[in-house]
Amino acid sequence: MKAMILAAGLGTRMRPLTDHTPKPLLKAAGKPLVQYHIDSLAASGINDLVINTSWLGHQISDYIENNLLFDSKIQVVHEDTPLETAGGIINALPLLTANTENILIESEHGPYFVVVNGDVWTDFDYSELLDIASNIPPSTLAHLVMVNNPPQHPAGDFYLSEKGIVSDSPPRPNEQAEKLTFSGISLLSAELFDNCPPGKRPLAPLLREAMSNQCVSGHKTNCTWMDIGTPERLQQLDRYILSKPPTS
Repeated sequence: MKAMILAAGLGTRMRPLTDHTPKPLLKAAGKPLVQYHIDSLAASGINDLVINTSWLGHQISDYIENNLLFDSKIQVVHEDTPLETAGGIINALPLLTANTENILIESEHGPYFVVVNGDVWTDFDYSELLDIASNIPPSTLAHLVMVNNPPQHPAGDFYLSEKGIVSDSPPRPNEQAEKLTFSGISLLSAELFDNCPPGKRPLAPLLREAMSNQCVSGHKTNCTWMDIGTPERLQQLDRYILSKPPTS
């Protein structure tokens, strides 16, 4: 299983912290945000990674080159102009789908890979996605990890039904569904991006199109999850991590 960390944002909401430092290298409890993702993915057995960069991307490349990052194989793809979420994935798709003949987790939709937004922090266990991928229905183009709605986003993003189907539309009267927030962690099929030309493109419209065909599944996790979009939330994360008892 391969994974992509989306790290090409401009970090405008993080200014002035991001004036001279790309957001993935901002630190919480003395550790860069991107390192938390790399460590968590590696701990789950996912160590073939792609990271896209843009703003001050050379700093991320230098960090990866000069630091011991477990046994992870990390390829950096630089974008001169940020391509947004889907555009960045499409640009990196050749790396995410290369050498997949040795990957067991495939379906009629081609190989699946994990995608995680670089500007979130979580203690999510990525091995959950490995288990889900090994039994994923053949009609599924995407599986989204959903979380409770945070204070800054009370309205949520998508509806998650009792059957594990994710939809952009409210449930019918006889159906049960909860509107939750998309965590930015997903399991995506390469086929989701079929017929998408290179260029700047958001992910949400592709997901909504797949949802309209009931090709998106999901599950709710109760892990700790934070959207680190502002300096205040970065400070909150720093306090949270430092307040935790050290692990032996």
